[in-house]
Amino acid sequence: MTGRYPLRSGMNSCGRALALNWLGASGGLPRNETTFASILQKQGYSTGLIGKWHLGVNCESLNDHCHHPLSHGFDYFYGLPFSLFHECQPGGLLEMDAKFRAQLTLVTQIMAFAVMTLVIVRYSNMIAINGNVIFYSALFTILFFTTWYLKYGFIHYWSCIIMRNHEIIEQPMKVERTSSQIMRETLQFIDRNKNSPFLLIVSFLHVHTPLVTTKAFTGKSKHGHYGDNVEEMDFMVGSVVNAIDNAGLKNNTMIYFASDHGGHLEVKDGTFQIGGWNGIYRGGKGMAGWEGGIRVPGIFRWPGIIPSNAQIDEPTSLMDIYPTVVNLGGGELPKDRIIDGRNLMPLLTKTSPHSEHEFLFHYCGTHLHAVRWHQKESGAIWKAHFVTPNFSPEGAVGCYDIVICACEGDHVTHHDPPLLFELSADPSESNPLDPHVDPQYKAVLNRIKRAVAEHQETISMVPLQLSFLNNLWKPWLQPCCGTFPLCWCDKEDSNVTEILG
Repeated sequence: MTGRYPLRSGMNSCGRALALNWLGASGGLPRNETTFASILQKQGYSTGLIGKWHLGVNCESLNDHCHHPLSHGFDYFYGLPFSLFHECQPGGLLEMDAKFRAQLTLVTQIMAFAVMTLVIVRYSNMIAINGNVIFYSALFTILFFTTWYLKYGFIHYWSCIIMRNHEIIEQPMKVERTSSQIMRETLQFIDRNKNSPFLLIVSFLHVHTPLVTTKAFTGKSKHGHYGDNVEEMDFMVGSVVNAIDNAGLKNNTMIYFASDHGGHLEVKDGTFQIGGWNGIYRGGKGMAGWEGGIRVPGIFRWPGIIPSNAQIDEPTSLMDIYPTVVNLGGGELPKDRIIDGRNLMPLLTKTSPHSEHEFLFHYCGTHLHAVRWHQKESGAIWKAHFVTPNFSPEGAVGCYDIVICACEGDHVTHHDPPLLFELSADPSESNPLDPHVDPQYKAVLNRIKRAVAEHQETISMVPLQLSFLNNLWKPWLQPCCGTFPLCWCDKEDSNVTEILG
């Protein structure tokens, strides 16, 4: 959205939080950030976002919508202002603070057992116990249970909602029909804006866990539930492409399809792994350095402009969307801030043989874990790992004990000397160079360290949007279709599932 490393806008934290944990939190994309949508909006484009947002809603008061898509350059928003997670699916696995909730449940059970014991002791005349002790103990137990259960027991009401612009359409959302709703809104947006310039971002729920798949695609793939979900996403992408073509926009529309990260290895349903697979690449989602978490395909289509059936093996970044789209829309990049992305059009049109990125910096929260160097004169791509997550259990390639790897503390290893890989020859990052034997190690690492020093001089301290306080659930900021805590509504057409069914 900003073309910048998240560190520059404060969209990270020093702790465990890698994203917003609550829709009713106060953190989110700051108002002083300029999205590429806001630039194209000023250029006369109709701008739309359909699907997931997960960059915040309110700052200081209910309905101030300071982080909302409509406050960041979008004319139209439909979808999830938060993200998709297991509690959104009735009867699904526990995901949000699952271990902490288990501890709270245990403490509540112990407190209730203690109260029952006091009652039994009193009325069996074993020991004289003042009735007020029992009353206040019971009251404290009830208040303790109510406090935490109001927060966690109704998560699907607090964070699993659908909005159209500023209006809440569903609370809680009905996940079995959300994909059809997203498709309907996407096709309608294209149809009503086909006669003028538009920018549309479709952020699918697929293949994010839980793997919500409609009946039409369930059981269709030989690769199980994950394969079904991929096939449904393929159908949805095809429907968007067909809508563009049928509207007569094929030759003047660039389509860019990409994923935001690699497969989430640690997500399981019992013993069945449901979070995806990263092939030869090591690691997965939430691991800032390993290729399995950050290497994803980018697929482009623009007939007559971008050569068809071409493959480009150059390191780029999702930050590159920003300057590419701004350039195509006739806008200008902001001059009052550093833009880390690079225009992709010279690379895509084959007028330049290389990506403009010489170095890419891979952060986990506020911590720099790895750096990639594209040594253009030799064609080599190097990556130095300064910090790596500690996998568990031993021998695993993931953080199965905590579900998603942490960025700091006892959960990581600091490497001195750093691990160094030549990705062009070792894409699976299996064989680090020996710092004592390999003659290239010292020269390559010295160049990377100089780049790190230069890069860090450009970083300014800004408020952390995912700090502990900004990521706390604040009931007074909770979007509510009704009067809190009585938050529920369904303003959707119940027959919408026919689009995919």
